[in-house]
Amino acid sequence: MKGEGKVFLKSRMKWIGLLGLVLSALSLLVHFLLAGFTDDSISDYSIPVTIFSWRPTPLYRRLWGPTRHVEPLLPDANPRGFYSDPPARTNGFVFVRIQGGFHEIRNSIPDIVAVSRLLNATLVIPEIQSTTSSKGISSQFKSFAYLYNEEHFMASIANDVRVVKTLPKNLKRARRKKQIPSFKVSYGSSPYYYLHHVLPVLIKHSVVELVVPNGGCLQAILPSDLEEYQRLRCRVAFHALQFRKEVQELSTKVLQRLRPLGRPFIAYDPGMTREALAYHGCAELFQDVHTELIQHKRAWMIKRGVVKGKLSVDSTQQRLAGSCPLMPEEVGILLRAYGYSWDTIIYVAGGEVFGGQRTLIPLHGMFENVVDRTSLSTGWELAKMYGREAKHKDIKKMTAPSVEEETKHDSLKSTKQRPQPLPPPPARPKYYNIEGWWGWVAESDNEPENTVIELRTNAHKLLWEAIDYVVSVEADVFIPGFDRDGKGHPSFASLVIGHRLYQSASVKTFRPDRKQIAMLLEDIRDHMYEANHTWITSVRKLLKRSILGGLIESSKRSKTLSFLSHPVPECSCVRRAHPVSNALLVEVDLGVTRHCPQWMDGVVIERSKDNKKLEKEEDLDEEDLSSSGLFFGHKGNGGNSNGNNETLNSEANNKEEGQLEDQEELEGAER
Repeated sequence: MKGEGKVFLKSRMKWIGLLGLVLSALSLLVHFLLAGFTDDSISDYSIPVTIFSWRPTPLYRRLWGPTRHVEPLLPDANPRGFYSDPPARTNGFVFVRIQGGFHEIRNSIPDIVAVSRLLNATLVIPEIQSTTSSKGISSQFKSFAYLYNEEHFMASIANDVRVVKTLPKNLKRARRKKQIPSFKVSYGSSPYYYLHHVLPVLIKHSVVELVVPNGGCLQAILPSDLEEYQRLRCRVAFHALQFRKEVQELSTKVLQRLRPLGRPFIAYDPGMTREALAYHGCAELFQDVHTELIQHKRAWMIKRGVVKGKLSVDSTQQRLAGSCPLMPEEVGILLRAYGYSWDTIIYVAGGEVFGGQRTLIPLHGMFENVVDRTSLSTGWELAKMYGREAKHKDIKKMTAPSVEEETKHDSLKSTKQRPQPLPPPPARPKYYNIEGWWGWVAESDNEPENTVIELRTNAHKLLWEAIDYVVSVEADVFIPGFDRDGKGHPSFASLVIGHRLYQSASVKTFRPDRKQIAMLLEDIRDHMYEANHTWITSVRKLLKRSILGGLIESSKRSKTLSFLSHPVPECSCVRRAHPVSNALLVEVDLGVTRHCPQWMDGVVIERSKDNKKLEKEEDLDEEDLSSSGLFFGHKGNGGNSNGNNETLNSEANNKEEGQLEDQEELEGAER
């Protein structure tokens, strides 16, 4: 009996072992199938930033704290006085096609809504992106809905203009046959243009098509009797334009991953696009093929009248005049000089950077946690946001050969012809870079048409910049490397700055004076990593002035080109209970005289009390303020140069002097 029991036990163990092997094989098979199905896999996300090395320092308020002088400034874009609902009967339909990138689209839509109300017209949802499958773009999200939440947009502006999704069938048919009047609208057109040129045609034909190729299609500063149209622009830009669900969800995930354990972060927009560098003559900031690519683009712009000037421009003079972007290396030096430590999280925003990751290497060398949307999201999450797209191989099959080509091919196969000479070599091919920037060097002056993959990438850029926009608006600190695009108009960074000013004016936003910074950097050009205490102090003062002084300056420079870059005072109010010292800046310099409703006052007063408690605690920390903790060196980096050691020694010896300078500057700002 005992022998039989042992045999039974052994056979049972064998079956259990065999079952375990079968289950293991099945689990492996399922794993491989899932990995192949999801392409880039649904791998566990790991935070790419150092989270245990950071802790609040005595410098916290100066580096991350709010700007006290504009704390009384609150958003207020509601209509004031009498504001009628849109009439049931309008003058006709306005159909709009917006061309360009993310910032041009976002700058145009509020203008289009304002123009529709001005013309008493029914607005058809603007067309912003062709999403046909033949171009390799997902057909899951059509045109406007590719980027924005269509239903939310229509509901938000229902009290301002009448909105429909499409033209009536008869007008849609006429548009396909190009039988409806069309206007190509220039940048910053005046209300006079629409009332005297577009309106008569609209009344006559009941429909007009507006083509907006360069962004904003309504002048930035309107007459005082049209001030309500400015607030309408704010309601559209900051409330109605909400990104579609998939984009918003991924943006929220990126923000959550950026703030592990509640850490603050800096958003940095380099503004270094090929078009902007070519337009402003900044080719010599780069080397080799980069300079050639920029010059080729500039020649193309000159030929088409976009640029009025010579092909060869002294880039050094342009940089010293503040007309070129700050290089990532220069921004890194400025931030370290201001006091941000080596483990500060920096999010690189604003789409692609011309020159690729190679241009960002110095910034990575100064800061350990330099990230972007690709390092904070997975391929699967991005694919979900893009929608259902055909694979690259399938795209080629979509364009079938013509009948003539097939007939010619069959005839060549049937007839035995003598060998033909080889065709001439093709033109110089395009050169691509894995980091994302693209360009080409060709022997002709005309750039080739975009391939299917390039069209798809251009569509994806809208979604990439949408994520960057959300992150930049919500960032604890924002610093732009450049604020102009490839046509000289305000760019992505300008829209971010304007949105931050409207939504929360007190969040820290640097508006650096590139001309003064270029002069400071030129002084240490030969020893940029061996800056002395005097130079660091000058940089700090300049950056501190850029927070408030740059705000006032932007009302003179940026606002004249784009209202959304500086929507004050039209879309703001000032709370009644605010320090007298802030009245000069908010009411006199910024022109905000309207007092906020009492319910807004109550909320802000409670919040301001909490801020005062924090300020008292932080002021105690300020007593231990040093000139700069660690400039270019950090813990664990034993390879510091002699110059860096000298810098640290100099800063340690001048600790008391740095305390006095910072305290004097804070007191001077409060006066």
